[in-house]
Amino acid sequence: MGVVIRAADADDREGIVRVLDTAFQGDPVSGWVFPEPAHRRIAHPRLMAAFTDIVLAEGRVDLAEDGAACALWLSVPADPHDDDDGADTAVQLREAVDPGNERVEQIARLTAAVHPVGRAHAYLWMIAAAPDRQGTGLGTALIQSVLDRCDRERLPAYLEASNARSRRLYQRLGFVDRPALDLPDGPRMWPMWREPRG
Repeated sequence: MGVVIRAADADDREGIVRVLDTAFQGDPVSGWVFPEPAHRRIAHPRLMAAFTDIVLAEGRVDLAEDGAACALWLSVPADPHDDDDGADTAVQLREAVDPGNERVEQIARLTAAVHPVGRAHAYLWMIAAAPDRQGTGLGTALIQSVLDRCDRERLPAYLEASNARSRRLYQRLGFVDRPALDLPDGPRMWPMWREPRG
Protein backbone atom coordinates (compact mmCIF):
# COMPACT_ATOMS: atom_id res chain seq x y z
CA MET A 1 0.00 0.00 0.00
CA GLY A 2 1.36 3.43 -1.00
CA VAL A 3 1.81 6.43 1.23
CA VAL A 4 -0.77 9.16 0.69
CA ILE A 5 0.91 12.58 0.75
CA ARG A 6 -0.74 15.96 0.87
CA ALA A 7 0.37 19.57 1.20
CA ALA A 8 0.10 20.80 4.77
CA ASP A 9 -1.48 24.08 5.78
CA ALA A 10 -1.65 26.22 8.92
CA ASP A 11 -4.12 23.82 10.54
CA ASP A 12 -1.39 21.14 10.50
CA ARG A 13 1.21 23.31 12.23
CA GLU A 14 1.10 21.80 15.73
CA GLY A 15 1.26 18.25 14.42
CA ILE A 16 4.23 19.08 12.20
CA VAL A 17 6.09 20.72 15.09
CA ARG A 18 5.39 17.69 17.30
CA VAL A 19 6.72 15.23 14.69
CA LEU A 20 9.85 17.33 14.07
CA ASP A 21 10.48 17.78 17.78
CA THR A 22 10.13 14.11 18.72
CA ALA A 23 12.13 12.93 15.71
CA PHE A 24 15.04 15.34 16.28
CA GLN A 25 15.30 15.42 20.10
CA GLY A 26 18.07 12.79 19.95
CA ASP A 27 19.70 14.05 16.75
CA PRO A 28 23.42 14.91 17.04
CA VAL A 29 22.97 18.43 15.66
CA SER A 30 20.02 19.18 17.97
CA GLY A 31 22.15 17.90 20.84
CA TRP A 32 24.92 20.28 19.84
CA VAL A 33 22.58 23.27 19.57
CA PHE A 34 20.93 22.41 22.91
CA PRO A 35 23.52 20.38 24.88
CA GLU A 36 21.57 20.29 28.16
CA PRO A 37 18.76 17.70 27.80
CA ALA A 38 16.33 19.45 30.14
CA HIS A 39 16.75 22.74 28.29
CA ARG A 40 16.49 20.95 24.93
CA ARG A 41 13.06 19.61 25.87
CA ILE A 42 11.90 23.21 26.41
CA ALA A 43 13.70 25.13 23.65
CA HIS A 44 13.88 22.56 20.85
CA PRO A 45 10.13 22.69 20.07
CA ARG A 46 10.44 26.46 19.61
CA LEU A 47 13.15 25.94 17.00
CA MET A 48 11.05 23.36 15.17
CA ALA A 49 8.09 25.76 15.29
CA ALA A 50 10.21 28.55 13.80
CA PHE A 51 11.35 26.27 10.96
CA THR A 52 7.77 25.16 10.34
CA ASP A 53 6.49 28.73 10.22
CA ILE A 54 9.17 29.75 7.71
CA VAL A 55 8.42 26.86 5.38
CA LEU A 56 4.63 27.16 5.68
CA ALA A 57 5.03 30.83 4.66
CA GLU A 58 7.72 30.49 1.98
CA GLY A 59 7.78 26.89 0.82
CA ARG A 60 5.88 23.66 1.06
CA VAL A 61 5.39 21.09 3.80
CA ASP A 62 4.46 17.64 2.54
CA LEU A 63 2.63 15.55 5.10
CA ALA A 64 1.82 11.85 5.23
CA GLU A 65 -1.96 11.67 5.36
CA ASP A 66 -1.92 10.18 8.87
CA GLY A 67 0.40 12.98 10.09
CA ALA A 68 3.20 10.58 11.06
CA ALA A 69 5.83 12.14 8.78
CA CYS A 70 6.58 15.46 7.12
CA ALA A 71 9.08 17.02 4.75
CA LEU A 72 9.87 20.75 4.64
CA TRP A 73 10.86 22.03 1.18
CA LEU A 74 11.93 25.42 -0.14
CA SER A 75 12.39 26.42 -3.78
CA VAL A 76 15.71 28.22 -4.03
CA PRO A 77 16.25 30.47 -7.06
CA ALA A 78 19.54 30.61 -8.92
CA ASP A 79 20.16 34.10 -7.54
CA PRO A 80 18.56 34.38 -4.10
CA HIS A 81 19.50 38.08 -3.63
CA ASP A 82 20.55 37.49 -0.03
CA ASP A 83 22.75 40.50 0.63
CA ASP A 84 23.33 39.74 4.32
CA ASP A 85 24.26 36.05 3.83
CA GLY A 86 21.47 35.12 6.23
CA ALA A 87 22.94 37.13 9.12
CA ASP A 88 19.73 38.99 9.98
CA THR A 89 17.71 35.79 9.72
CA ALA A 90 20.14 33.97 12.01
CA VAL A 91 19.94 36.73 14.64
CA GLN A 92 16.14 36.84 14.45
CA LEU A 93 15.98 33.06 14.79
CA ARG A 94 18.12 33.10 17.95
CA GLU A 95 16.13 35.95 19.46
CA ALA A 96 12.82 34.18 18.78
CA VAL A 97 13.88 30.70 19.87
CA ASP A 98 16.52 30.91 22.60
CA PRO A 99 18.03 34.41 23.00
CA GLY A 100 20.96 33.36 25.18
CA ASN A 101 22.01 30.46 22.98
CA GLU A 102 24.56 31.55 20.37
CA ARG A 103 24.49 28.10 18.76
CA VAL A 104 21.00 28.72 17.38
CA GLU A 105 22.42 31.62 15.42
CA GLN A 106 25.66 29.79 14.67
CA ILE A 107 23.99 26.76 13.07
CA ALA A 108 21.92 29.06 10.85
CA ARG A 109 25.04 30.95 9.74
CA LEU A 110 27.10 27.80 9.14
CA THR A 111 24.48 26.07 7.02
CA ALA A 112 23.80 29.27 5.06
CA ALA A 113 27.53 29.59 4.34
CA VAL A 114 27.74 26.14 2.69
CA HIS A 115 24.43 26.34 0.84
CA PRO A 116 25.06 26.17 -2.92
CA VAL A 117 24.34 29.23 -5.05
CA GLY A 118 24.13 29.82 -8.75
CA ARG A 119 21.58 27.13 -9.67
CA ALA A 120 17.92 26.94 -8.84
CA HIS A 121 17.14 23.86 -6.74
CA ALA A 122 14.72 22.21 -4.36
CA TYR A 123 15.99 22.40 -0.77
CA LEU A 124 14.91 19.71 1.65
CA TRP A 125 15.27 21.67 4.88
CA MET A 126 14.04 18.90 7.17
CA ILE A 127 12.29 15.58 7.03
CA ALA A 128 10.98 13.62 9.98
CA ALA A 129 8.88 10.63 10.90
CA ALA A 130 7.40 9.85 14.27
CA PRO A 131 9.85 7.61 16.16
CA ASP A 132 7.57 4.57 16.02
CA ARG A 133 7.24 4.96 12.23
CA GLN A 134 10.90 5.47 11.36
CA GLY A 135 12.32 2.89 8.97
CA THR A 136 8.92 2.09 7.46
CA GLY A 137 9.39 3.90 4.14
CA LEU A 138 7.55 7.12 4.99
CA GLY A 139 10.63 9.28 4.56
CA THR A 140 11.53 7.69 1.24
CA ALA A 141 7.98 8.22 -0.05
CA LEU A 142 7.98 11.88 1.03
CA ILE A 143 11.32 12.59 -0.63
CA GLN A 144 10.68 10.54 -3.76
CA SER A 145 7.50 12.40 -4.63
CA VAL A 146 9.46 15.67 -4.87
CA LEU A 147 12.48 14.06 -6.55
CA ASP A 148 10.19 12.70 -9.26
CA ARG A 149 9.04 16.26 -9.94
CA CYS A 150 12.66 17.46 -9.87
CA ASP A 151 13.55 14.86 -12.49
CA ARG A 152 10.65 15.91 -14.74
CA GLU A 153 11.59 19.59 -14.40
CA ARG A 154 15.37 18.95 -14.63
CA LEU A 155 15.84 20.56 -11.21
CA PRO A 156 18.60 19.56 -8.77
CA ALA A 157 17.96 19.06 -5.06
CA TYR A 158 20.01 19.86 -1.96
CA LEU A 159 19.94 19.01 1.74
CA GLU A 160 22.15 18.70 4.82
CA ALA A 161 22.20 15.30 6.49
CA SER A 162 22.53 15.60 10.25
CA ASN A 163 23.32 11.95 10.99
CA ALA A 164 24.87 8.92 9.31
CA ARG A 165 21.57 7.00 9.04
CA SER A 166 19.81 9.74 7.10
CA ARG A 167 22.90 10.25 4.95
CA ARG A 168 22.69 6.60 3.81
CA LEU A 169 19.03 7.07 2.85
CA TYR A 170 19.86 10.16 0.82
CA GLN A 171 22.73 8.38 -0.92
CA ARG A 172 20.32 5.61 -1.97
CA LEU A 173 18.10 8.32 -3.49
CA GLY A 174 20.93 9.73 -5.59
CA PHE A 175 22.35 12.48 -3.39
CA VAL A 176 26.13 12.82 -3.32
CA ASP A 177 28.31 14.37 -0.65
CA ARG A 178 29.64 17.88 -0.89
CA PRO A 179 32.43 18.95 1.51
CA ALA A 180 31.43 18.01 5.06
CA LEU A 181 30.50 20.63 7.64
CA ASP A 182 32.10 19.99 11.04
CA LEU A 183 30.36 21.96 13.76
CA PRO A 184 32.78 23.58 16.24
CA ASP A 185 33.40 21.03 19.02
CA GLY A 186 30.44 19.13 17.63
CA PRO A 187 29.16 16.60 15.12
CA ARG A 188 29.59 16.46 11.39
CA MET A 189 26.89 17.41 8.91
CA TRP A 190 26.87 16.27 5.30
CA PRO A 191 25.67 18.78 2.70
CA MET A 192 24.43 16.70 -0.24
CA TRP A 193 23.45 17.48 -3.82
CA ARG A 194 21.40 15.51 -6.34
CA GLU A 195 21.40 16.14 -10.05
CA PRO A 196 18.12 15.37 -11.80
CA ARG A 197 17.87 11.89 -13.32
CA GLY A 198 16.58 10.76 -16.69
